[in-house]
Amino acid sequence: MPRRPLPSVQLWMGGSLAWALAMAASFQLSVHLFGRATSSHDLALTLIYAAGGLIGWLVALPLIHVVEKRGGPQTVLAAWLLLLGVVTVGAISGIYALQYRSFYAHWHAPFPSRIWVYQQIFTTASALYQFAVLGLRHLLPAGLAMLLVLSMVMARRSR
Repeated sequence: MPRRPLPSVQLWMGGSLAWALAMAASFQLSVHLFGRATSSHDLALTLIYAAGGLIGWLVALPLIHVVEKRGGPQTVLAAWLLLLGVVTVGAISGIYALQYRSFYAHWHAPFPSRIWVYQQIFTTASALYQFAVLGLRHLLPAGLAMLLVLSMVMARRSR
């Protein structure tokens, strides 16, 4: 059976919803089971992690599909681990940075000014740093374990 040029719609849509729920669950497990207190914004943060998981899957899946067509089983496993992990973390941190920027936009200079550009750069850098320090821990250990299991299952499935 020849390989399809793109992943199936069921895998794309169903997987994105499942991965979004997995990232939301990882956040909730981190907060409630491991006692990593956040604040009164748990619902908003859960939605950020879920949206990042959804976007991460939608972006990573076609990239992984390209690797599946060309690589062996080890390469496919590495692609699932690396691409899905990096793209998901990138999506979550990007959404976090957008939310962070929208909170501080009220105090920023008018749009096209040079000061506004500096404020955008430093606000985004601050948000990404804050996510790296405080946000990544919500993906450990549950999110990492889910990524490992999913990667092994999907790499075995692609053989």
